[in-house]
Order: sequence, then C-alpha cells, then structure tokens
Amino acid sequence: MSSNLAQTFCPPAADAPSKADFRSAMARLGAAVNIITTDGPAGRAGFTASAVCSVSDEPPSLLVCLNRSASVYETFKRNAVLCVNVLGAGHQDISNLFGGKTSMAERFAAASWQTGVSGSPVMEQASVSFDCRLRQITEVGTHDVLICDVLAIHSSAQAHSLIYFNRQYHELQASC
Repeated sequence: MSSNLAQTFCPPAADAPSKADFRSAMARLGAAVNIITTDGPAGRAGFTASAVCSVSDEPPSLLVCLNRSASVYETFKRNAVLCVNVLGAGHQDISNLFGGKTSMAERFAAASWQTGVSGSPVMEQASVSFDCRLRQITEVGTHDVLICDVLAIHSSAQAHSLIYFNRQYHELQASC
C-alpha cells in the first residue's frame, strides 16, 4: 500500500457552491448502494457507501471513498483489504444497518458471509462482490480515495441492483 499525492491544478474557488447546495445536487446523482467490508489484524468492519467507481479493467481496479472521521477508518487502512458488496433489490434494511451506529456484530448478523481470498467478508446475497487489496490512498478534503486492485469477483445468478437517488432507495432488476 502506498500513499500518492495527486497533482493539484488550482485551488478551490472562493465562490464555490455551499456544502448544502452541493449535497442537494448530489442527491440527483443516482448511485449503486454497497456494503464495504474488511477483516484482518485490525478486526472486522463494514459500512454503507455509494462513492464507489471502476478505475480500470487492466488491471481490474476500483475506487472507494471513505471519510477519515468514520469510526471504521483505521480498521480499513490497517487491514489494507476490502470487499465491495453491491446490494440488490430488497437490501434496504442491511444498507441502513451498515450506514448507522449499529454494532459490528449486529451488522454482520443481518446477512450470510463467506471469506474472500483477501480475507474480507463477501456477502452471499450481494448482486456482485469485488474482493480487493488496497493499492494506494489519496486524500481529498474530508475523505480518502482508496484505489483497490480486484483479486476476485463473486456474482449472483440474478442481475439486480439497489440504487440511491433523490434521498430514496430504488430497485432495479434485469428483465431477461
């Protein structure tokens, strides 16, 4: 794992949108809902995230954004492995559990898990799971952008997704 300083082109504008305006605008950007999990020397942890995106298919990699003030931050950084479990239809309750102040024991008791090649928990009911090793971390504002190499992929037989849009959950299911 290495830290990488990103090239900065210009400082933020003094007249940038307010935090409230930015959050309201971001509510209109639909995003997949994911449970991000880890396990290792620092312990087992998980949180709900929508800030997940593919980076490259060669090598297979993705990014996950994690707030440095989150209670799980140090656990993820020290373990240096994670699994992105993409939630599907009917997973609103587990999303809320992992997104709240619920204990880790209660969060993980709400689903069935396997251990991935990274050692991270892989949710058996997920639409798809990306088992990863942390490659680099870049600090941006209040968050770290975690760049992750995908070690393994676990896919469900059903194509379905849970999307968060306009501050509400929406379910998508393939028709074929």
